[in-house]
Amino acid sequence: MSGPIYTNSQGAPIPEPFATQRVGQHGPLLLQDFNLLDSIAHFDRERIPERVVHAHGSGAFGYFEVTDDITDICSSKFLNTIGKKTRTFTRFSTVGGEKGSADTARDPRGFATKFYTEEGNLDWVYNNTPVFFIRNPSKFPHFIHTQKRNPHTNLKDANMAWDYWTANPECNHQLVHLFSDRGTPFSLRHMNGYSGHTYKWSNAKGEWHYVQVHLVTDQGSKTLSAEEATKLAGENPDYCQQDLFENIAKGNFPSWTVYIQTMTEAQAAQQKFSVFDLTKVWPHGDFPLRRFGKLVLNENPRNYFAEVEQSAFSPSHTVPGQEPSADPVLQSRLFSYPDTHRHRLGTNYALIPVNAPINKPFHPHIRDGAMSVDGNLGSHPNYLAYDHPVTFRAEVLLQENQEVWSGPALPYHWTVTDDYDYVQAGNLWKVLARYDNQQANLIKNLAGSISSCRKPIRERAFALWGKVDKEIESRLKKAVADILGDDNKL
Repeated sequence: MSGPIYTNSQGAPIPEPFATQRVGQHGPLLLQDFNLLDSIAHFDRERIPERVVHAHGSGAFGYFEVTDDITDICSSKFLNTIGKKTRTFTRFSTVGGEKGSADTARDPRGFATKFYTEEGNLDWVYNNTPVFFIRNPSKFPHFIHTQKRNPHTNLKDANMAWDYWTANPECNHQLVHLFSDRGTPFSLRHMNGYSGHTYKWSNAKGEWHYVQVHLVTDQGSKTLSAEEATKLAGENPDYCQQDLFENIAKGNFPSWTVYIQTMTEAQAAQQKFSVFDLTKVWPHGDFPLRRFGKLVLNENPRNYFAEVEQSAFSPSHTVPGQEPSADPVLQSRLFSYPDTHRHRLGTNYALIPVNAPINKPFHPHIRDGAMSVDGNLGSHPNYLAYDHPVTFRAEVLLQENQEVWSGPALPYHWTVTDDYDYVQAGNLWKVLARYDNQQANLIKNLAGSISSCRKPIRERAFALWGKVDKEIESRLKKAVADILGDDNKL
C-alpha cells in the first residue's frame, strides 16, 4: 500500500502518529513533543467563529451564462456577449439559526453568488424573499436578537419575536412570506432568489437605471407544509444540503433564469413607496421582468470547510457598471459584511482560494496581516511609489454625477408615515387565495406562533394583522382561541 508520506505541519515525517514522548512507558508527557503539541494546538483552534447570521449553509460552484443582451442597461464586461460564461460559487443559508440548525426551519434563506469576472469578484448577496423585515439598519441587531435565544432562558422565545414585530409594522410584508408555506421551501433547488435591495446599473454611455434582480428557479417553485418541514427537521436536519449535493453529483444540475426590473429616476419619484425601502416590491405590471441570463450549479465543493464555511460575500464586492443605491440597509451592509469577514476569517480573507479573484490584485498599500500567503508583493514598496510605474485603467466608467443629494445631517428614524406599510402585505394575502390551502396554512402557522405569546402581545398581534386585512384578524383570533381553549386568558 502506497500513499503520501505522513508528516507534521512543517512537513517532517512522522513514523507513528499515535506515539507520544514520555518518561518511560507510563511516565508524564514531555513538553518537547512537537508532533503532539502541533496536533492538539491546531485541534483547539480548528473552529472559526460562527457567522452571526446565515450560519447554517450549503454551497456549490457553477456558471452564469448570458442569454440576452442588456448592454443598454449594464456595462459590466461579463455581460457583454450573449453566450458568455462566468464561473460562480453560490451559498444558500438560513438567516437566524445556528450552524447546527435544521435546513427546513421557518426562516428566510440567503442566496449569495460570487462571480469570478475578468474585472474582479462580484457578489450578489441576495435572499429567497423579495423583501425583508427592516428598512432602518439600526434595527438589524435588535431584530436578529429577537430571532436568537432569550438571554434568561437560552430558549427561542415567540414573545421576543412578536413583541418586536408588532411594534414595527414594516415587517408585515415579510411576515406573510415567512408564515405562509413560502417560509419553508421544499429544497434549495426549488426556491427563487431576489436582490431585495435596489441597485444602480450603468451602461457604457453613463446612462443609469435603478435595478432589482430576480433568479427564478427552473425546477419550479415548491414548498413544504409546516408538518412536512417539522418531520424532516427531526428525521434529517440536513435534508436540503443532502438534496443539493446528491442532485449535482448525479448530474441533475439545478438552474435559475435571471431577470431584472428597471426603473428610471423619474419613475422612482412617482411611486407611492420609496425605491430604497427594503420592505416593498416593484409591481411587475409597471416594471416587467426582463430576462438576461441563467445560473447553473454543476460542481460540488471538494471540501466543505475550505469552500463553503470560508466563503465570504459582500454587496461591496462589485465591478464597473454595478453600484449600490442609497438604500440605507444596503449602505450599512457595505460596511458590515467585510467587517465580519475580517473578524471571522482574518484581514486577508480575500486570499482564501474560494474568495480570491481570478485576476491577481495589485494594491501595494494593503499588505501584511495574519495569513498573508500570496508573497505579499515581494520587494515592491508598500505605498504607491512614483519610481515604480503602474497603470490606471482610463476606460473604467465611474458612475459619477448621477444622483445629487443635499440636506442637513440629522438623525432620522424611518417610521410608518401612512397605511402603505400594510398594502403590499394585504395584496400578498389576496394572492395566496389563488393557491390551495395557502391562506389557511398562513393562519395556522401564525396562530401556532402567536398562541405561545403572553396575552398583551397576542392582542397587539391581532391588531397588527387587522390593519393588513380584517379577515386575517378574525380568522387568526379564532385559530388562537382553538389552540388555547381555556387558557386563552393567560
